[in-house]
Amino acid sequence: MRQAKNLFALTKPRLVLMVLVTVGAGFYLASQEKTINWISLIHLLLGTALAAGGSLALNQYMERDIDGIMGRTQSRPLPGRRVSPTEALLFGITITAIGQLYLILTVNLLASAVIFVVIVTYLFVYTPLKRRDPISTFFGSISGALPPVAGWVAVTGQLNRESWVLFGILFLWQLPHSLALAWMYRHEYAKAGVRLLPVAHPNGKSTAFHIVFHSILLLLVASFPKFIGLAGWVYFAFALVCGFVLLAFSIIFALSRTTLAAKRLMHVSLLYLPIVFLVMIIDKA
Repeated sequence: MRQAKNLFALTKPRLVLMVLVTVGAGFYLASQEKTINWISLIHLLLGTALAAGGSLALNQYMERDIDGIMGRTQSRPLPGRRVSPTEALLFGITITAIGQLYLILTVNLLASAVIFVVIVTYLFVYTPLKRRDPISTFFGSISGALPPVAGWVAVTGQLNRESWVLFGILFLWQLPHSLALAWMYRHEYAKAGVRLLPVAHPNGKSTAFHIVFHSILLLLVASFPKFIGLAGWVYFAFALVCGFVLLAFSIIFALSRTTLAAKRLMHVSLLYLPIVFLVMIIDKA
């Protein structure tokens, strides 16, 4: 029982839950209001949970040396030696493969392909690139922005402008969020040899620029659902208010570049995403 709990911890269940929320949002927004295929949604969520959890376990396997150095990750199952590297590797490969196969058999090939791109980008581009170049954050944002697209194509069977708008909102949101987090833990990342932007450019100017710049872009792109018929005026108003709040905290960070400002920005960003997606669902056109 204890070992099962440790293996479950490898899947980062809270992060998987966030992935499932965005997948479900994409699925709902693509569905006709009274014809939601709940069985298909359950299949999609189950397959995605397996694939996402497995890839997160594989990420921890690949970064077990880094996790053993940073204080905030030393208690994870691998650096804590509660799970062996071989167990983590086999577990991650198995449930990732099962998840992918399940999506192919129960949802559709395109949804499975989108999740496959998430896994490949996350494990074989973002994860190794973190040790070499700050551009890794952008690739990580690509993998993190694709789950709602998987939800959309699970219903429609095609990629269209609505799916790319959902992708754009999530992609742009991740940059202020992840860079604020990176700034908070920049000293630990530097110690572990992880070359995120705050480590590569410790004066913070580049970090501040990208946070503010992408917050401005997010403010603009988050308004698109109103103009492409995905949501209504209520959503548009909420998106503007939330976008300006996020931008304000981004500017505060840019001016001060303190850990406290980064922490506040990170917390605001965590509120921004569920509010915007929830209102979009409620005010679905």
